[in-house]
Amino acid sequence: MTTTSTQAPVPAQTPDSVPLLQASGVIMRFGGLTAVQNVSLTVNSGEIVGLIGPNGAGKTTFFNCLTGLYVPTEGTVSYRGTVLPPKPHLVTKAGLARTFQNIRLFANMTVLENVLVGRHTRTREGLLSALIRGPGYHKAEAKSRQRAMELLEFTGLAEKAEHLARNLPYGEQRKLEIARALASEPGLLLLDEPTAGMNPQETRATEELVFAIRDQGIAVLVIEHDMRFIFNLCDRVAVLVQGQLLVEGTSEVVQRDERVIAAYLGEPIAGEGETGEAQPAATSAAASEVASAAEQPAGEQPAPDEAAPADDEQQENDR
Repeated sequence: MTTTSTQAPVPAQTPDSVPLLQASGVIMRFGGLTAVQNVSLTVNSGEIVGLIGPNGAGKTTFFNCLTGLYVPTEGTVSYRGTVLPPKPHLVTKAGLARTFQNIRLFANMTVLENVLVGRHTRTREGLLSALIRGPGYHKAEAKSRQRAMELLEFTGLAEKAEHLARNLPYGEQRKLEIARALASEPGLLLLDEPTAGMNPQETRATEELVFAIRDQGIAVLVIEHDMRFIFNLCDRVAVLVQGQLLVEGTSEVVQRDERVIAAYLGEPIAGEGETGEAQPAATSAAASEVASAAEQPAGEQPAPDEAAPADDEQQENDR
């Protein structure tokens, strides 16, 4: 990753008594299925908070409730003490931005144009101004282009500003999504599995980028399955299991919690321990990673085979 001394505007700090983001009693039902069950979570200014859990735990569904893609069946989501409207563009305008589990770029637009799209909530020029193309329009366009280039420089993509987004390597497409989200000048950035499918070097670069974003005064809420990434990165970690908040605390507290290990392994079948029957490889590996993360030196990356991307079915949105 390439960073420069370019400083992003620092969002106004929220008073200590008021969390930056506060989700209270969020419930999301789809017919007879309750995907999120009474989840409450706060994010404070300057924090990096992780959200983990097994596949299908409801993590992405919860993200969708926070960002207006879903209207929660019950509960409220507040930002800087104000309840957010259930409209994605209004949530973005309020100060939340997100990336997606499956990359959603405009493939046939350039890298620069993708970032400019993220500026739409921060420009005041309307349709009439765009048609007339007066001095105000050109001034606003120049300002947006300058800011977009600053963000591409920040994320190490400035040299590829005129490349089509579809021609970028996978890791750089992930960076471009983050740059586009930052273009809306958020106070809180939500990242949905930002290192999915990345090799250890790309994962480390993403970790450095998230720290650099936090240093700009932007709080971060991140979903991730890479436990080493989460525990190295986050100030606090919350664990969702079957749509419910199982435990929340510092990385050290969460990675030593027996309930978290059990959630990834699953509860043993009666008598199974006596027969010595092995746990399924996938769940055993996940639980082992949680348990061993505390012993992993900071910054050390897993072996390449541990960083292999999940099957396509496991990349679908959690519900």
